[in-house]
Amino acid sequence: MFAPLRERNYRLWAAADLVSVAGTWMQVLGLNWVILSATGSAATMGVVVMLQALPVLLLGSWGGALADRLPARPALIVFQAVRALLALALVIEPGQLWPIYAVALASGVIGSVEGPCLGRFGSALVPPSALGSALALGSVLSSAGRILGMSLGGVLVGLTGAASLFAINAATYVAVIVALAFMRTGSMRTLAASAPGEVGVRAGLRYLARQPIVLVILALSFVLGSLGRNYQVTMAAMVAGPLHGGSASYGLLSTVFAVGAVAGGLLLAGSGRSTLRVLLASGLMISLLQLCAGLSPNTLGFAALILPIAAGAVVFDTVISTRVQLDTREDMRGRMLANLGVVSSLSGIVGAPTIGWLCDTLGARGALVLAGVITSAAAVGGGYALARLKGRSVSVRTLTEFVPVLGRRVAERPA
Repeated sequence: MFAPLRERNYRLWAAADLVSVAGTWMQVLGLNWVILSATGSAATMGVVVMLQALPVLLLGSWGGALADRLPARPALIVFQAVRALLALALVIEPGQLWPIYAVALASGVIGSVEGPCLGRFGSALVPPSALGSALALGSVLSSAGRILGMSLGGVLVGLTGAASLFAINAATYVAVIVALAFMRTGSMRTLAASAPGEVGVRAGLRYLARQPIVLVILALSFVLGSLGRNYQVTMAAMVAGPLHGGSASYGLLSTVFAVGAVAGGLLLAGSGRSTLRVLLASGLMISLLQLCAGLSPNTLGFAALILPIAAGAVVFDTVISTRVQLDTREDMRGRMLANLGVVSSLSGIVGAPTIGWLCDTLGARGALVLAGVITSAAAVGGGYALARLKGRSVSVRTLTEFVPVLGRRVAERPA
């Protein structure tokens, strides 16, 4: 499970990542507090999210091509410095909305290049055999950082105001810069570079078009991401609707979801099995559980299903990222990760309003059941397509036989 931590550079990166993610979520909480205090509008928060997602959607392909050409470590130092300055800009203009919009847009532009750079840099810190465990541990750290950041931010925002959260986030970027500066470059793997005629966006798209397995994986990521990933929307709709709960119930479900996410990351890191079979089994498992969640009689029953759903979602997302990297050439890695980022952004932009509309039209239960049916069918169809591409026979039994094992291991994993 902890094999990647044997690498000194990865230990530095993991510690810095935990601190940075905590700071990021503190800033997210602070921004939400400022927006709601100033406008009382949840729709305004949606605008901020959209401003961050659109640049990744529109510029992702070019960002990936640039990431494949830039030296990752110096580029990341520059990106972290710029992000620190953006956080400080929020400190200087507390309570104003226009800096929030500007920072959100600038963050999205940076993210269109930074995301692929992060992927390439992470794969240079560990050997290919440890990449799956490294990504799984990264998911655990992200979940832990989110819990830490939201918990501390929730306390500090009432005591010191939102500006202090922005200042702390700026300081966390400095911590990342220090970690990058102290890494031993001689211990990093040198990733392959593209030939002179294969460095652009078109070359990356041509290469992707010749990778049918990766295309199927991206299609699965889009469908399950659109209809099976917007848990914050469906949890809120279930609590406010058929479960007749309040803020305490929503807080309970959010905590259970976070615990499940950590458990899923630990499970995958411990097994080291980032295979297509695990991908399909986890995708089918969370789809079937989502369908069952729509039929939950009460909050505790819903929470019991949310735990393995969160664990399976982390497994599914991590294996997708791993396969996109391991099943493609190193010199194309930045562009392939950029394509994954574009798909993720598109699924969020399409999925959130779609799930919201389904909740308004069919009710929260109907939305979960219908989305679960569609994503289950997509998982089975994706399994059939991948089996055909691999030249193997496939059946529903092949896809489902691993589900009980995965669910049992999640249940046995201590929270």
